[in-house]
Formats: sequence, structure tokens, C-alpha cells
Amino acid sequence: MNRRILFIINPIAGTRSKRHLPVVIEQACRKVEMPFAIVDSPQNGDYSSIRSRIQQEGFTDVGIAGGDGTLSAAIGALRDLPVQFGIIPVGSGNGLARAAKIPMNPTKAMSLIIIGRPSLTDGFLVNGRFACMLSGIGFDAVVAAGFAEMGQRGFLSYVRQVIRHFRTAPVYSLQLEWRGHLLNTQAYFVSVANSNQIGNGFTIAPKASLNDGLLDVVIVKDQSKKSLIPRVIRQVVGLNRLQEDLTLHKSKKILYLQTDQLTIHNHDQAPLHIDGDPAPTNSTIKLEIIPKAFSLIRPLGRMNKRTVFGVEG
Repeated sequence: MNRRILFIINPIAGTRSKRHLPVVIEQACRKVEMPFAIVDSPQNGDYSSIRSRIQQEGFTDVGIAGGDGTLSAAIGALRDLPVQFGIIPVGSGNGLARAAKIPMNPTKAMSLIIIGRPSLTDGFLVNGRFACMLSGIGFDAVVAAGFAEMGQRGFLSYVRQVIRHFRTAPVYSLQLEWRGHLLNTQAYFVSVANSNQIGNGFTIAPKASLNDGLLDVVIVKDQSKKSLIPRVIRQVVGLNRLQEDLTLHKSKKILYLQTDQLTIHNHDQAPLHIDGDPAPTNSTIKLEIIPKAFSLIRPLGRMNKRTVFGVEG
């Protein structure tokens, strides 16, 4: 296949300057004589002109330089086209890229886009809106909203938001339905993950996979703040097992389960985030997996140490 790559750069993603990216892209593509073009991501989220360009100019690949929010928006808008996606991770957390084992170094990520192979990858819908990695309601959405309003990005800024909101974090009245189960609960937050990463090397759902046709659901129920911290740490480091028979575990303060679809009745209008970006909440939130939703260029086995650029991989 004669490949042509359209690169989409989000100039305001993450904390690092993006000025060098066009040079990295051009050097890599010219090295292997691959046709390419570069555009900025649309600030208003409207990808219609980019769709038209892909169709009119016959691009086969879309390379996205941004964070998880940029990836979610771009892939959601373009995944029905006959293209495969590559990632240059330059966001704050880069959860999808980390879960897919894509190099964090832009030059090495470009190498992967050139020599890697596409793999069909799951996505999911949140009230009809496409998501790649993680969605949640409650405390984590409050933190995501605070983080989005900050002028500074990066992991430390995210930690500051967690600390700032932790002491006043409320619980929310929720009813969850999935595959014959019904749970009424008061919870600090519910996270729904398609990826075992939430960014910066951290996880809330250690067993989550981009290719298993399932969503991992973590429900952090009402409890003292003192007990909350060690229990969440146990979840993050993978000490909490998946609970297949929920009837045996309903008394647990953190529930961890898998399903292909979930409905949350959000009685208190708890805030919502989708792939780390604040989203309008609703009294009913429906989530469902989309198996093999898009084609993602990923390492399939170990990459050769010597890349097409002659750099150690």
C-alpha cells in the first residue's frame, strides 16, 4: 500500500513546545520518501475540513500529536474513514499511548508510525460520544475540570488539584445497571476504563485491555477519607482482584468489575469527564464498548533496536 500521512498537531497540548515537531515529522517522512502534510487540530473541535482533505487527497494514515483529549476527538471524528492512526504523545498524561506501549520520545514515536503495524483497538461510547481510554463521574471529574482551568499543565498540576479538592470531596447518589446487576450506592467516584493507564504511568484499572471487548469499572464507595487513601492505593497498584460474583462482594468499599455496557443513573448530577476533558453531565449516563473501533499503529512484539533513523530504540 502506498501510504500518505496527514499529521494533526495540537499546539497547546501538554507542557512542552511543539515547534520542533514539524522538523521531526519532515525528517522521518523524507527519509523513507513518504508523502505527508501537517495541520493544526481545530480549536472548535470541528474536523469536517480535515475529513474532506483526507478524502480528497487520499491520505491512508492520520498521525496525531497531542494528548488523550486530542486523540479522543480526532479518532472519534475520523475513525469511520479508511485510515489507520499513529500517535506522537505530547500531552500531559498520554494514557492511551502508554497503554499501547508507544514511545514517549517524539522521534521514536515517529519511527513507530513509519515501521509499525496497525492493530484493531477498542473504543467506547459515553452517551453517544466517542472515547478511547477513560471516563468517570464524581471526584475524578472534579479534578479534571480544575486541571482544565489551570494555566499550567503536567503531572504536578494534576496532583495539586487532587489535594485541593480531596478534603471537600462529596459522595454522590448513584444507581448502576449492567448485565442483570443493579447496584444502589453512595460513591466518591466511578471510573470506567478501556485502558490500564490514566496517564503518567498510573492506573485505576490494572486489568483493563485495549483489545478485550470489555470496560473495567471501578466504584469507590462512601467511606472515611482516612480509609479511602490506602484502599485507592491498593486498587492503583493492582492488589484488588476483579469481582466476578458481585453478590459476594457488595459490602466492599471498592468494587472492581468488567462489563461490555453500563448505565449510571446519576441522581445528584455528579460531574463527568471523558478522556480527561470535562463533559456535560446528565441524569443518565450510558457507556458501551465498541470492539475493534479503530486501527492503531502499535508495537507488535519488540521493535528493532535500530530504527529507520539509526537511533537506538
